[in-house]
Amino acid sequence: MTTIQSIPSLDLNDFKSSSEETKEKFVKELGEAYKNIGFISLKNYGLNPEIENELYQEVKNFFELPVEKKIKYEKSELNGQRGYISFGKETAKGYKKSDLKEFWHFGQELKENDPLYKEYEPNVFCDDLPNFNKIGRKVFSILEETGIMVLRAIALHLDLPEFYFDEKVSGGNSILRAIHYPPITSEPKGAVRAAAHGDINLITILMGASAEGLEIQTRNGNWIGVTALPNQVVINIGDMMSRLTNDALHSSIHQVVNPPKKDWKKPRFSIPFFMHPRSEMSLNCLPSCVNKKNEQKYTDITAGEFLDKRIKELGLKK
Repeated sequence: MTTIQSIPSLDLNDFKSSSEETKEKFVKELGEAYKNIGFISLKNYGLNPEIENELYQEVKNFFELPVEKKIKYEKSELNGQRGYISFGKETAKGYKKSDLKEFWHFGQELKENDPLYKEYEPNVFCDDLPNFNKIGRKVFSILEETGIMVLRAIALHLDLPEFYFDEKVSGGNSILRAIHYPPITSEPKGAVRAAAHGDINLITILMGASAEGLEIQTRNGNWIGVTALPNQVVINIGDMMSRLTNDALHSSIHQVVNPPKKDWKKPRFSIPFFMHPRSEMSLNCLPSCVNKKNEQKYTDITAGEFLDKRIKELGLKK
C-alpha cells in the first residue's frame, strides 16, 4: 500500500553558510536522511523558474516532433547513452516488460586532452531545435555544480575530506535525462511508466516532474509517494554510493506508477540529472564502512565496470 509522506527538506544555502554550526547541522540532517530513506528535498539548488520553464518547453517541443524526425537522433552505437532513446527500449533490471517512456540524454563534454575523451560516447546535436541543446547544456552545468556541493556534504558525513569526491566526479560520465511518458492509450498489461529500480550512479537530482507518480520504497518495505515541493528538487542516493558505503547510505528502490485511468490521456515529463564519477573511480567499500557488525557486502569494482554491467542489464547494450 502506498502512502504520501514528506521527505526531509534542506536548504543548500545552509551548507554554504559561513556559520560552522549551520553547516554542520545541514551535514547531520542530510546524513540521517540518506541513511534512513535515501531521499531529500533541496531548495536553493542553482536553477530558477525561468531556466526550468525554458528547459521544459524545449523538452516538450522535442517530444512533439514527428517520430521520423526524432528517430534521426537515435544512434544504436551509442548504447543508449546519448541522444534519443525511443519508446519501449529500456527495461528495468529483473523485468521483462519495457518501461512506458522515451527519453533524451545530454552527456558530459570533455576536452580532447582528457584521458577519457574517447571513452565516452559523443553527444548528439538536435538540428531541429538548436535551443534544446543550448538550454540542456546550461542546466547540465548548473546541476553538476549542485551535485558537487551535495557530495561535499556527504563526504563530511562519512568523515572523509570535504573535497574527497571533487576530482572523482570532475569530468564524470554524468547524464541529464529528459523523459517523456506518453499518454496511455490502451491497457498496459503489466507494464508501468518506470518499473521498480535503483539508480546506477552516485546521486540523482530530480527536477519537479510534471505529474505525480513517483514512489519510493523505505527500508522497511513500505511504498511512499513523493512529489518535489515548489522550488525544490529531490536528490537521492544511487547504487554506486550505496555500494561505496557498504549500504550505510541507502539507495532506495523507486518507481513511476501509471496514473488512474481517468488520467491516462495526460503525458508526464521528468528531468533527472544522474551524477556519475569518472570511470576509473574505485567503488570498493570504504574501510570506515566495514566492521564486524557490517561486513563487506560487495566485491571490488570500478565505476566504469559497474556502469557497463548495468547498461547491459537495462537492455541498452548487447
